[in-house]
Amino acid sequence: MVAGRDSRDDRDGRDTGNERDDSDAGDGTPKVFRFQGLGTLARMKKFLKVWVDLFPVWVLFFSFLAWFRPDAFGLLAPFIVPGIGIIMFGMGMTLSPRDFARVMKKPRAVLCGVVGQFLIMPALALLLARLFQLSPELTMGFIILGSCPGGAASNVITYLARADVALSVTMTACTTLLAVGMTPLLVWYLGGAYLPVKPGAMLLSVAGMVLGPVLAGLFIHVRYQRRVEKLMAVFPALSVFIIVLVIAAIIGKTHDQLLGILGVVGVAVVLHNVLGMMLGHGLAKLCYLPRAACRTISIEVGMQNSGLGVALATLHFNAIAALPASLFSVVHNLTGSIVAAYWRRDAR
Repeated sequence: MVAGRDSRDDRDGRDTGNERDDSDAGDGTPKVFRFQGLGTLARMKKFLKVWVDLFPVWVLFFSFLAWFRPDAFGLLAPFIVPGIGIIMFGMGMTLSPRDFARVMKKPRAVLCGVVGQFLIMPALALLLARLFQLSPELTMGFIILGSCPGGAASNVITYLARADVALSVTMTACTTLLAVGMTPLLVWYLGGAYLPVKPGAMLLSVAGMVLGPVLAGLFIHVRYQRRVEKLMAVFPALSVFIIVLVIAAIIGKTHDQLLGILGVVGVAVVLHNVLGMMLGHGLAKLCYLPRAACRTISIEVGMQNSGLGVALATLHFNAIAALPASLFSVVHNLTGSIVAAYWRRDAR
């Protein structure tokens, strides 16, 4: 969603050249966080930027409200699936063909991130489920979570961490599109021994929630670029709003189940997230990538599209299978925000 030619470009993780990259507004602010205009538009830009910057605060605030008022936020549960579609549409609206062309400019970094996403996280999920001797439903939930692509929130966290936002956007776009085939395949291959899996039905679900909205948003952006350009900053802010509502809905919907297994599953979820970020960073270092790219890949690998995980687990299995992704939706935003705050100070 929500970016060279010489060694200096590699060190700072940003593209340079005569043609300004989509990710750079000239003042270091990514294009997707830029709102063009003067007067009222400039004030709106400032408001939207503050809203996005406070993303971790909104996650904590709405999670707190949903935990103590699960009945109210549980009513939003039917909104989870369409909410994921809106987030994916917003991601598509902030993409351009140049984001996919960037794969050719930084193939090593993108390939490293994609391999980490679909190798490290599914393997960790299965390993942790076996280590903690989880039930078949919870094991399936972890496998679904580990097989999901990078989440839209990773772009926001990467921005807050002052890492390589353009690379983050490209990686999220690539893993999201690849997830249409990879997620059902991984769930079937790794989880088939625990619960019956229908990969064809799951493929259709992922395509409907992810592929269709992303391609629709991308088409509108390319077709009506000049008309939607001034609205570009709205989509990261809208995504933040929808993400926190989805998280609150997940907590409200699964509150009673979370109370019973919060300890064991909570520890496993934290380990899944933290180890994923550590191993992603280590993989990037092994690929001799610059610091900004290593941090970006760490965030991308460790942060999953947990909302998609909840939706798939609920649609194809049951509420128990959705619990790991439910907890992960809160945990990865908190840990990501802590890491972003640390790296943001270090980047000054």
